Amino acid sequence: MKKTVCLVIFAAITSTVVRPAYAQWVQTNGPFAVRVYSLAVSDTNLFAGVDGGVYLSTNNGTSWTSIYAGYVDALLRSGGNLFAGTYEGVFLSTNNGTSWSAVNTGLTNTIVLSLAVSGTNLFAGVGVGGVFLSTNNGTGWTGINRGLTNSVVWSLAVSGTNLFAGTEGGVFLSADSAKSWTAVNSGLTNKTVYALAVKGGNLFAGTWGGGVFRSTNNGTSWTAVNTGLTNRDVAAFAVIGTNLFAGTYGGGVVLSTDNGTSWTDVNTGLTALYVYSLAVSDTVLLAGTEGGGVWRRPLSEIVTSVNAAPGEMPAAFRLDQNYPNPFNPSTQIEYQLPFAAHVNLKVYNVLGGEVATLVNEIQNAGAHVATFDGTRLASGVYFYRLTEPGKDQVKKMLLTK
Repeated sequence: MKKTVCLVIFAAITSTVVRPAYAQWVQTNGPFAVRVYSLAVSDTNLFAGVDGGVYLSTNNGTSWTSIYAGYVDALLRSGGNLFAGTYEGVFLSTNNGTSWSAVNTGLTNTIVLSLAVSGTNLFAGVGVGGVFLSTNNGTGWTGINRGLTNSVVWSLAVSGTNLFAGTEGGVFLSADSAKSWTAVNSGLTNKTVYALAVKGGNLFAGTWGGGVFRSTNNGTSWTAVNTGLTNRDVAAFAVIGTNLFAGTYGGGVVLSTDNGTSWTDVNTGLTALYVYSLAVSDTVLLAGTEGGGVWRRPLSEIVTSVNAAPGEMPAAFRLDQNYPNPFNPSTQIEYQLPFAAHVNLKVYNVLGGEVATLVNEIQNAGAHVATFDGTRLASGVYFYRLTEPGKDQVKKMLLTK
């Protein structure tokens, strides 16, 4: 079975969105007769990575156009760059897929199964090769595998300064800028990890046959959270505000509003139940399936159907004070966006030196939260700055050890 790296996107679900006339999943017009391993969203563009290449839709799935031919497992949008993880390595497009360039120097294994980004660091997980790091948008790659005892890397996730790898042999953690890895599998009874997701202080692992596991301590220990999960072959996650969606192989899409404690299927109208990928486009949840193409469903309808509490759309761009403050070693930073925008959230020391990039991506309107881990830093005052087009806010926080 093949799967895709999970694209983790945070967004708020609100009652102010006008509900569409349909209250179920609707099939878009392709791409069919393929497995949709990955999805990516950029403004009004939808990208689907399949076992035949990359497809683009500029009209919410009404039509799709092939823009790359090959076997694509992973897609990643970072700023103005679109990366495709293929069986021929990593390819980069800077013009929404109009043209592509191979960026594989130093990549000793070109079967790329997963991609992730943290600031200026781009990570690629490969089949039988471990994890590779590029600090120059893929121009050059370096293997970063010390301590990584299983080299088939199906999924990658970033939480603050921590990098997690989901492999055929469980979950591994790098807390030192990918210099070394430690296995973090206590309680993880199924170690084939196809999907990873970060939601606040929770880390979720989607396994093949074992369902979903949750860790509240960066993988030190895991607990199975499968109540209501009738199919335990989990291939993808999407985190949307307080909601966690999982795509399963045969059971469609399921939703948890309580950090995985319980699950409810949200499959009304969805006839293609083998779901490989999930993503969010504006106010719509997208599902990539096997043979059935890409499906879409309004987020407002799904959340209402499971009695999630609605909120109000933020009226203005706002950065809140971190909590707790002072903190040791981690703290949460909340912020609000009145509209979708490319967001950059960074942490600096008192000398103005950058110490961490927490967010660097396009995010939907709504309330968001990022976690900052100061484990490797000295006590003292730090500043965090949130930037979106035309807006910039800075606040101070105190790390005490």
